Amino acid sequence: MKASVILSLIGYLVAPSGAAIMGRCVVAKKLKAGGLDYFEGYSLANWVCLAYFESKFNPTAVYENSQRDYTGYGLFQIPNRDWCDRGKNRCHMSCSALLNPDLKKTIECVKKIVKEKDGMGAWPSWSLNCQHSNTLMRWLDGCRL
Repeated sequence: MKASVILSLIGYLVAPSGAAIMGRCVVAKKLKAGGLDYFEGYSLANWVCLAYFESKFNPTAVYENSQRDYTGYGLFQIPNRDWCDRGKNRCHMSCSALLNPDLKKTIECVKKIVKEKDGMGAWPSWSLNCQHSNTLMRWLDGCRL
């Protein structure tokens, strides 16, 4: 019985082979290459912090929020009700395009979102975890940018 419990626990700890989790510095490099460093006044560290709290650096993450009637897609959990597929589709793209690890469509869409009146405040997780952090630069520590 002990062995089966241990094997079960190991199964939870090992990521599936198809997992697309990116490293923090890989995310930082892709976001910088996409022009997000100081885009609309927000440092690259803000974007990396947001990506962590939205998806834990998983560009293929999909999260259904039934309480608020939307599904979030990709690295920044972009909601489908306003930005892709159904609803307003203000990014003019399919939600599946936001799941590509190259992040090109994701970056294109977040640039539209952050230009809105709330800026990065459009993401409550940024307001809670990144906005007033005095340790933001730790998100870029050791990254060769």
